[in-house]
Amino acid sequence: QVQLVESGGGLVQAGGSLRLSCTASGPTLRSSMGWFRQAPGKEREFVAAITWAGSNSRYADSVKGRFTISRDNAKNTMYLQMNSLKPDDTAVYYCAQGTYNSLVADFGSWGQGTQVTVSS
Repeated sequence: QVQLVESGGGLVQAGGSLRLSCTASGPTLRSSMGWFRQAPGKEREFVAAITWAGSNSRYADSVKGRFTISRDNAKNTMYLQMNSLKPDDTAVYYCAQGTYNSLVADFGSWGQGTQVTVSS
């Protein structure tokens, strides 16, 4: 079964940038992948998704224009480039594999998450 591991989180000032990575280990499938996030006391929410070939992507309205999702299948890695970060972006970020939509329940594999904290 595929294992997903996120990295790249940390503390950054408002207006700064971070790039998150998600690396898959084990057998991989030609499937869409996505990023989700969860802030304390809130439900996990959709951030971005990308198709297998990377030809299509979609974003939550709250991050559109600031975040860019990409993937490098030769490295079994997906990325989330986050620019113009805001304190509201503070959350644990999770990568997931399984479908090209916005629903947590429709993704079959999840990483353990990486913390992103944006200071004021």
